[in-house]
Amino acid sequence: MMISYEPLFETMRKKKITSYQLAKMGFARSTYYSIQQGNSISTNTLNQLCKLLQCTVSDILEYKDEEN
Repeated sequence: MMISYEPLFETMRKKKITSYQLAKMGFARSTYYSIQQGNSISTNTLNQLCKLLQCTVSDILEYKDEEN
């Protein structure tokens, strides 16, 4: 996988926001579970996460070179 969502899970831990709380804020649980599986997300989803978590794109995902 080249895109990692580990920054999202770390951001959620730091802000003490659970997937349940994220869902209560209007974020679809199915999308959250899809992210957990490493599936791609749209820029709209990325925008929604940044808005809900009050963070930047780099707090949601990062690029990892597969060769390293």
